[in-house]
Formats: sequence, C-alpha cells, structure tokens
Amino acid sequence: MTALIAASRWYQMGDDMPAFSIPAAEHSTMTAWGRDGETAAFHNMIEQFGGTDKAFSVVSDSYDLWNAIDNIWGDALKDEVENMGGTLVIRPDSGEPTKVVREALERLALKFGTTVNSKGYKVLPDYVRIIQGDGISSQSLSKIIDVIIKAGFSIENVTFGMGGGLLQQVNRDTMSWAMKSSAICIDGTWKDIYKDPITSRSKRSKKGTIGTGTRWQWPDQNHKRASIG
Repeated sequence: MTALIAASRWYQMGDDMPAFSIPAAEHSTMTAWGRDGETAAFHNMIEQFGGTDKAFSVVSDSYDLWNAIDNIWGDALKDEVENMGGTLVIRPDSGEPTKVVREALERLALKFGTTVNSKGYKVLPDYVRIIQGDGISSQSLSKIIDVIIKAGFSIENVTFGMGGGLLQQVNRDTMSWAMKSSAICIDGTWKDIYKDPITSRSKRSKKGTIGTGTRWQWPDQNHKRASIG
C-alpha cells in the first residue's frame, strides 16, 4: 500500500492505479495435491487463472524446483504454457537467490528459448517469467541483478517481491520459525502434506496431524535464559 501511495503521489497519477496484484499460489495450495499431484496442481493454476493477457504466479519449489522447470513446466505442461495467452510467473522460494535465479533462467531458456533485445541480452518468451521474493533486501537485490546481467539475461525476465525486510525485518525467519499446512482432509480421509524443497532442505515442513501441548515447563531458569537469548 505504501508503494502505491508513493507512486501515485510522486508521479502525479491522479485516479490511475499505479500497480495491480495477480493471482498467486502458495505452498499449502500446491502441497495439498501431494507430491505425485504437483503436475495436476500446476495444470489447475493454468485452468483457473490462465488466459489472454492474464498473469499468475506459481510457487514451484515445494519439492524440486529443477524438476518443476525441466519436466513439468518445460515438458508436461509446455504446450499449455505456450498457448494459454497469458503469462506464467514461476516463483522459486528457497536456496541462495543469486544461484537459484541464474539457474532457473538458464533452464527456462533451454526449454522455452529466448530472443535477444536491442542491448544484446536474452529475453524469455512473454508467456513465462520469474519472480524472486525469498531473501530479498536492498543489498541482495543488487547482487542478484548483477548475476542476471553477467549471465547475459535481461532484467525484464525477473520481478522481485519483498516483505518484512522493508520494515524492521523482525519476522518468522528471525527465530527460524514458520507455520505450514501439515494435513488435509479430502472426502473424509486425512492425508499428510508438506514441503521439502531440494534447494533448501532446512525448509522441510512437518507433516501429518500434529498435537500441541497447552504449557511448556522449562527445566530450570538458566536453561530458559540460554534458550531465549
């Protein structure tokens, strides 16, 4: 919201909207289909949100980002991506950003091809792009852009997102904690769901129906002080 207000104010946009959001998947909406159902989950995103002049984002690292790019987006669903009339924005969400973004671009280029713009940089087809939102700060952003340019790709292939880092950067990652969906009930039957990204094994989430206690007793006060800081 702050960015919208700033753009409108400083560029005198009046009643024009300076930016819009797009439909975007998150991990639980992908892992709910199960590991074996990832292709079906991606296909469903195309069915629901693809179309002429439409754009949508799909987080693709729930299990194996490289398999998702090489064998699902770039093979099983390639014809659908090419012919849907809109833009698929693939979202990596784990691993070292400079390495992941570069490799994702290189793999997409092999699968979908590129053209060369007037400045000599490679551009993916209009129907596929990347968004990087994990690990973004003003410092990491410039490093990622440098890597993209050195790899010979145009910056127009990639968009960036940024969350808590815009403020105090006190967020879930401060204590390496995040809440993820762990189970889903379909037609009365519960099944485990989880994420297990190959690009960052530390982000593997718990699976199954998980019980929690109402109170935690610290063994002693010294342990409590050591544990919390």
